[in-house]
Amino acid sequence: MSPETLVTILCGLAIAVGVAGTIIPVLPGSILIGASLLAWAVWGGAGTAGWVVFAVGMLFVVAGMAASAVLTGRKLRQHAIPGRSIVAGLAAAVVGMFVIPVVGLFVGFAAGLLVSELFRTRHFRTAAAGSWAALKATGLGMLVEFGLAALAASTWVIGVWVAAVNG
Repeated sequence: MSPETLVTILCGLAIAVGVAGTIIPVLPGSILIGASLLAWAVWGGAGTAGWVVFAVGMLFVVAGMAASAVLTGRKLRQHAIPGRSIVAGLAAAVVGMFVIPVVGLFVGFAAGLLVSELFRTRHFRTAAAGSWAALKATGLGMLVEFGLAALAASTWVIGVWVAAVNG
């Protein structure tokens, strides 16, 4: 097996983990995809095609990260969800990950967010509405980032195919 083939396989695995990481917060996400695209451009043996794939893929990666942050942040501001509630949700998510296998991360985030909002607002309905809005905003951001990460991964797959045909 050539070194270029090994780099291609490792980059493919890392890109797959990165795409999954946009949905599963424990795994590295878009940054891993960008680093893998760069590694493939440098050591994958694709030449100019590798750098074109890197440039196009990075456009998708950066757009996904930016869109996720903007969409999530805007929705949280619209519903006046403070940062400390999100931090409480994240802390509870880490605890939930160890307490409840597989789904504990998501359950912990939702529970921590709800409890934090309940302490802040002192009204269950208001806290539940704010928590639900934050969960929807976070989900929308993750979905957009996932879609653009999948486009970056598809760009890489096309680049590998083009490099193999030409090479």
